[in-house]
Amino acid sequence: MFVALLICLILLTVNVIIGVYVERKLSAFMQDRLGPMEVGKWGLLQVFADLIKLIQKEDIVPALAQKRLFLLAPWIIFLSIFGAFSVVPLSSGTWLQGSQTEMGIMLLMGIVSLDTLGILLAGWTSNNKYALLGAIRSAAQLVSFEIPLGLSILCVVIISGSLNLQDIAVQQGIFSTEVQYLFGIKSLGIEVQGIGGILTWNILRMPLFFFLFIIYFIASLAEANRAPFDIPEAESELVGGFHTEYAGMRWALLFLSEYGMMLLVSLLGVILFWGAWYSPLPNIASLRLADWTNGMTGTLAATLWGFGWIMVKTYLLIALQMWVRWTLPRVRVDQFMYLCWKVLIPFTLLFVAISALWSLLG
Repeated sequence: MFVALLICLILLTVNVIIGVYVERKLSAFMQDRLGPMEVGKWGLLQVFADLIKLIQKEDIVPALAQKRLFLLAPWIIFLSIFGAFSVVPLSSGTWLQGSQTEMGIMLLMGIVSLDTLGILLAGWTSNNKYALLGAIRSAAQLVSFEIPLGLSILCVVIISGSLNLQDIAVQQGIFSTEVQYLFGIKSLGIEVQGIGGILTWNILRMPLFFFLFIIYFIASLAEANRAPFDIPEAESELVGGFHTEYAGMRWALLFLSEYGMMLLVSLLGVILFWGAWYSPLPNIASLRLADWTNGMTGTLAATLWGFGWIMVKTYLLIALQMWVRWTLPRVRVDQFMYLCWKVLIPFTLLFVAISALWSLLG
């Protein structure tokens, strides 16, 4: 467990370095700019220059803030996100399998929900109206969108028959012992568990799972406070939202938490819908692409292949989140709540009912 948490801490740190640089370059490309170019070749050292600047900044605490809680809030936010990584498996290797608890998804959702407490504390203890408004918005947003997020995950749990993320991942691989049919339709008579690749992923396991993934992705944007749902930070209205009064390394910790949440929801989406650490390449007759690009279970090759595939898929999802941020404008609060309560929640409730019937009839 200690080794797994150490790997997750390194992964979080590397993720924010890569994520910030890639997002700056991607947004620059979309806006016909160059992005960071001054510090290091192609601006590769700009993130480190920013980190040095943040370290040197004074750690300011507002005079009327509730000091202890104000200083504690960023750590609650960070630790709630960091703690959730202890449940998430990153490959089939022993050190990368997470906690392997049978109630993994429930534990993960419970730990992540503590994030809301930290955000409320950060806004309330700052004794700043903008920070408090941002915190209230964030709490309303997270509580609202955790419903469609949780219901979309519940559909996968119903079809998979397990709350263990490791079990859900293994069911989507070439080495699964369960008989799987194309699109989950038994009447087609096309078994795909021996073919592997993308055909065994959950997103194709049931016809409705593609639409369910879209709902999950929209809800995950809100969960990570990413545009177009970055209403709690809305700099044009609330200066900086709940972290308005934070500076220096505590602000950097909140920044690390945001990119950590992006990584977490993307990893979870890959495990639930995109075949976890299994290769997207199928076996085609004598061309055993799935076998070659997965490795035999329990070997070092399988661990390295698995970690590589899950990271590639995860960063594809993160790139999609970045593309959405720099493409769509921020929605209004009323539009945001309408989308959640009148569109996403009714659809996810319908999908839960369909998933239950599908599981019973299958």
